[in-house]
Amino acid sequence: MTLSPMLRVLGGLAAAVVVLVGLSWASEIVGPIALAAVLVIICHPLHRPLQRWGWPRWAATTAVIIVAYVILAVMALLLYFAGVQFAHLVVDYLPELQATADEVIAWLASTGLSEQATRAAASVLAPEKLVTVATSLTGTIVGVVISLFFVVSYVIFMAADAARYSHVREVFGSAVDSTLARMRAFTVGTRRYYIVNAIFGAIVAIIDGIALAAVGVPAPVVWAILAFVTNFVPNIGFILGLIPPAVLALVVGGWPLFLVVIAIYCVANVVLQVLIQPKFVADAVDLSLTLSFFSVIFWTFIIGPLGAILSIPLTLLVRALVLEADPNAHLLRWLTGKSAAPPPSAEADPNAGGPDDAGGQTEPEVS
Repeated sequence: MTLSPMLRVLGGLAAAVVVLVGLSWASEIVGPIALAAVLVIICHPLHRPLQRWGWPRWAATTAVIIVAYVILAVMALLLYFAGVQFAHLVVDYLPELQATADEVIAWLASTGLSEQATRAAASVLAPEKLVTVATSLTGTIVGVVISLFFVVSYVIFMAADAARYSHVREVFGSAVDSTLARMRAFTVGTRRYYIVNAIFGAIVAIIDGIALAAVGVPAPVVWAILAFVTNFVPNIGFILGLIPPAVLALVVGGWPLFLVVIAIYCVANVVLQVLIQPKFVADAVDLSLTLSFFSVIFWTFIIGPLGAILSIPLTLLVRALVLEADPNAHLLRWLTGKSAAPPPSAEADPNAGGPDDAGGQTEPEVS
C-alpha cells in the first residue's frame, strides 16, 4: 500500500514531534553531548598532521582531547568570572538602580501612560528582582561550570571514536561516499562557523572593552567577555551583549553615558557583527538569515540556553541527515540557504552534457 504525499508529510511531522519532545525531555543529556561533539569537531583536524609528524595514534588522540579540555576550561572560567562580577555589580549599585528605576517610572507616568501599565513597568524595573536574579545567577553559573565538566567523559569517547571513523572508507569502500560527503560538509561548516565567530567575537570584545573603559563604564572586562560569548548567538547576540552595560551606564552616568554606550555598540558591533560577519558566516555554513534566527529560538526552546550557542551546528546536522539525504529535496535545501544544491533540471536529464552538468549527482563534492 502506497501512502499519499499528504499522509507521508503528516507522518514525517508526527515523527519529528515525537523526536523533538524526546530531545526536550532529555535536554540535560543532549546539550552536553552536542557540546562535546562540537568540541571534538573543532579540535579533530589536529589529529592527522600530528600522525604525519610521527605521533602514534593514541598520542594524537590525547592531544585532541587536551585541546578540547583547554577550550572548555577557558569558556567555563570566563562564564564564571563574568557571572560573579555581574552579581557583585548589581549588589554594589543597588541604591543607584533604585533611583534610576524611580526616575524611569516617574517619566513613564508623566507621558500619560495608564496607571496599570506604569505599575507593570515598576514591577519589571524593581531592583529587588535584579538582586534576586543576580544572586541566583551566581549559583546558576556555578552549576553550569560544574555540569560542563561532565562533558569531559563525552569528549574522551568521541575523540577516540573520531580517530576510528576516519578509516571508514577503507572498510566500506565507495558505497559510503555520499554519506561521508554530507558528514564532511557538516563538520567543515561547523568548524568554520565557530572559527569565524571566535575571530569576530575577539575583535568586538577588545573594541568594546577598551571603549567602555575609556568612557568610564564600570567592569569593562565583564562586558567584553559578555560581548565575546554572545557573539556565538546568531542575530540577537548583539542585543544580549548591549543591554547590561547600557543599563549600568544609565545608572552611573545618566542618559548621556547611556547614549554613548549605545553609540559605541552601534559603531563597533553593528558594523562587524551585523554588516560584515554574516557574509563570512553565510559562506561558511550556507544558511539563510531567517533560518539562522529561527534556529536560535527553536533550539533554545528544545534544549535550553545551550541551544542558542549550538543552534547553527544542530540545524546543519538536521539538514545533513534529513534534507541532503533526499535526492528530491533540492528546493528545500535551497530554501535553507544552500547555494550548492544542483537545480532540478540537472537531475531531470542525467545524460545532459556540458562542463557544468551535475551528471545525476545528488551531492556536491566537499574538499
